[in-house]
Amino acid sequence: MKKIYLICSLAVFLLIAAGISYFLIRDASAKVPANITLINQNGESYNFGDDKKIKLVEFIYTHCPDICPTTTQKMVELKDDLEKRNVFGKEIEFVTITIDPYRDTPELLQKYMNAFEIQNSDNWIFLTGDQENIKADQKKIREVAESLKFQYKDPGNGQFVHTSFTYLLDENNKYISKFPMGEDFDKQEVYEEIMDELE
Repeated sequence: MKKIYLICSLAVFLLIAAGISYFLIRDASAKVPANITLINQNGESYNFGDDKKIKLVEFIYTHCPDICPTTTQKMVELKDDLEKRNVFGKEIEFVTITIDPYRDTPELLQKYMNAFEIQNSDNWIFLTGDQENIKADQKKIREVAESLKFQYKDPGNGQFVHTSFTYLLDENNKYISKFPMGEDFDKQEVYEEIMDELE
């Protein structure tokens, strides 16, 4: 009886270990395709292969009632800390991508930025789709999201259900780490991870 118990316990342990290893390996191999081009808050093209900086990537939609704006506010505070170290914009940039490009036009993204007093610059880029090519660009946004294992779905009422992580990428858009969104976004933890990567 004890032998069967030990074998069952070992099997469960191995299955759990295999599952954890799978997710760790899956995340570690994640990378945003360099050929993806979207539209920024100024209606200009942005290509992921052009900027050779570390990136903190956030997915939002501007009609989000809670977790998205909370994360953005915490990133504003993180930006202030990185500016004090003189690395924000020089060695790291923030990239915020809407998962609702139909509604989130460049003009609406600018209003969202203004609500958080985010300066319109190349240091914090907000991305959406080109309204004249919106179906194709929506697929590009989903491709970026899926490359990082970020999932989202509109159940039909405009209130998206989505994964709750932000992502730190290296200068080649390869996954470094991920952090919880919303109230669980630990500004100090993210700051320390960024500074470790830069040093």
